[in-house]
Amino acid sequence: MSSQSPVQRLRTSGIFSLEGSESHVENNVWIVGDDDTAVVIDAAHDHERIARGLGDRELMAIVCTHGHNDHIDAAVALADLTDSPILLHPEDAELWQQVYPYREPDAPLLHGEVLTVGGIELTILHTPGHTPGGVSLYAPEIGVVFSGDTLFPDGPGATGQPASDFPTIIAAIREQLAVLPGDTVVHPGHGESTTIAEAAAHLEGWAQRGF
Repeated sequence: MSSQSPVQRLRTSGIFSLEGSESHVENNVWIVGDDDTAVVIDAAHDHERIARGLGDRELMAIVCTHGHNDHIDAAVALADLTDSPILLHPEDAELWQQVYPYREPDAPLLHGEVLTVGGIELTILHTPGHTPGGVSLYAPEIGVVFSGDTLFPDGPGATGQPASDFPTIIAAIREQLAVLPGDTVVHPGHGESTTIAEAAAHLEGWAQRGF
């Protein structure tokens, strides 16, 4: 039996930069796996801290929920340190290249694909709107979904940036996330967690007022 919780959260702080504006942000870095192997969801800001969080476990992959810099700015350093691949949805390639113009991700994340680590299956759900290539990762065995910046307790992710779209994110939440079991825990890219039932209860209100 694993002595590790299958889900571990680290909080890292840094700068979110887009279109010439910058703001200080705190990100959630999620480590999923068992005593031997793990994946990192969103390598944000501090690759050394993330590596310490991994301990002796083998890092199987660095999974990027989307291409904004605050979710990927430690990805390449962590990949180089741990000799692990970086996975990103192809539709966020342009955002990736703004941060890493000379380094490509190692493999694409595609809707419906299943990643397995430590006996946990993570199903890739394409949930665009915050960015074109935003994804969430659903782990039914442990009843959690990692929503990146698609869904938070107080609403959908921001859609005021270039390449983001409010109707698209509402459709993604409605079609990909709200259909999950209500007690599924939602682990977002920032802040605290919620459940699908709690978030879905507000979905139509968000949609009607153009949140």
